[in-house]
Amino acid sequence: MTVTSFHYVVAPSGVATITFSRPDTLNSLTFQVYRELTDLFAALQDDGAVKAVVLTGQGRAFCSGGDVNTIIGELLRYDAPQLLAFTRMTGELIANIRRLRKPVVAAVNGTAAGAGAVIALACDFRVLAEKAKLAFLFVKVGLAGADMGASWLLPRVIGMARATELLMLGEPILAADCLRVGLANEVVPADDVLPRATALAERLARGPRFALGMTKVLLDQEQALSLEQGIEAEAQAQQICMQTRDFREAHAAFVEKREPRFEGR
Repeated sequence: MTVTSFHYVVAPSGVATITFSRPDTLNSLTFQVYRELTDLFAALQDDGAVKAVVLTGQGRAFCSGGDVNTIIGELLRYDAPQLLAFTRMTGELIANIRRLRKPVVAAVNGTAAGAGAVIALACDFRVLAEKAKLAFLFVKVGLAGADMGASWLLPRVIGMARATELLMLGEPILAADCLRVGLANEVVPADDVLPRATALAERLARGPRFALGMTKVLLDQEQALSLEQGIEAEAQAQQICMQTRDFREAHAAFVEKREPRFEGR
């Protein structure tokens, strides 16, 4: 699909890189960015050329959330049905990132605030620059700290007590603390953020994509299941994976003492 509000490129490795490209506004989101990014993540599900995704930003920020002038100012004029349509649309973006059966890596090059923090949170992996920070600052502007799925995702990543603190106080959490509480997978120098995130995405792209997608689905779905239900869900998932070409290829590669060549099916 054609996008006009951010940069989008697919490398021969199968890694798609999405770059927020409004550095003069700290990569704030407009209605157009929301819509195009939401639609892109939906389309990526069926794009065979894309095996993994990297999401990053230009300049000093990853994404500073909704643009004060083009979104916040406009929302003040909306009626209740219009406001609900907007909030549902922002949530659709997060749902599409989680629904995508392909790994998504956030290369958090700088500040990720508000919606930007939730977008980073929704990714499967987060590589942060040493001076990066995340801020779930919705309460700072008189909104619920629970926005775009933040109160569903964050406790599952860092626990209820810490999530409550971040969502209710709205204070930023620095990269080193993100790593300490499990909100970051890795913290690296600024110049290394995108290369490290891309290398991780390339590693994932070479992996068994069907199995990785199944893993992502189960990680989300099993949160609402009992232990017995989770075990059954995994039994059925493994039965499906055992019928794939990738499962046979892994065995053949082991016998032949070579690296497997996974096809994602």
